Amino acid sequence: MIKAIFADIDQTLYSHQTKCVPLSAVNAVKDMQKKGILFFLCSGRNAYLIGKSGVYDYVKPDGIVTMNGAQAIIGGESIYLHPIPKEVVDALIKFAKRLRFGLTLIEEKEGHINMIDERVISAHEKYGTRFPQPRTFPDHYDRVVYQAIAYCDAFDESLFLPHLKDCKTARWDEYAVYIMPKDCDKSKGAEAVMKHLGYNGKEALCIGDDINDIEMIKNAGIGIAMGNASDDVKKEADFVTDSVDNDGFAKAMLKYGLIDKIRK
Repeated sequence: MIKAIFADIDQTLYSHQTKCVPLSAVNAVKDMQKKGILFFLCSGRNAYLIGKSGVYDYVKPDGIVTMNGAQAIIGGESIYLHPIPKEVVDALIKFAKRLRFGLTLIEEKEGHINMIDERVISAHEKYGTRFPQPRTFPDHYDRVVYQAIAYCDAFDESLFLPHLKDCKTARWDEYAVYIMPKDCDKSKGAEAVMKHLGYNGKEALCIGDDINDIEMIKNAGIGIAMGNASDDVKKEADFVTDSVDNDGFAKAMLKYGLIDKIRK
């Protein structure tokens, strides 16, 4: 029996074409919550950017998993945090200075960027997000960082990634890539939520469309890929639903009996 849903935001719940959450998905979330099924947003964004996305105008989640699983929040309180080691943060700052790319360092409640160039502006414009206020990063960063974003191409990524101990990346734009510890992903945040609630991890349904959703889709009791997902995501899913703009979220919930009908 599914006790909780973990849903990616961009192109899973929220359409970049219509700039909203489809009504079918809004009603599906409401109907599931009425049945006692908990609903969680699970995003690469931090809590601040999730709030700025506008998604709360459509759904009222029971909690959120942020920064690709580095943080889980229930009732406004962090119940799980997974920081990036300080030596990795310092190494990233060094490479950002040498290779001259934008670098965002995201803390629990705020984030900072070292510089703004065309790559930073382009990536944020595509997703309708704002970049933080620029600040100069010291060589040794004395604050706790949970996620980093490098605004560079794949070649620059290949230059610095081998030097970041036990780290991995997830590219979300031609010139933007998440950087995180190898043992941090959305599934870890979802597992922390389920454990906190006293549920079995296999009682979760996870749905997404992008590379950073693969682990949670693979490890869920039921893993669903959107119709607009990449082939790498689809091959790991138990079921591939329709696209975000063709009621894919609601159709998936209907298939598994979590709602009785699709309401538009």
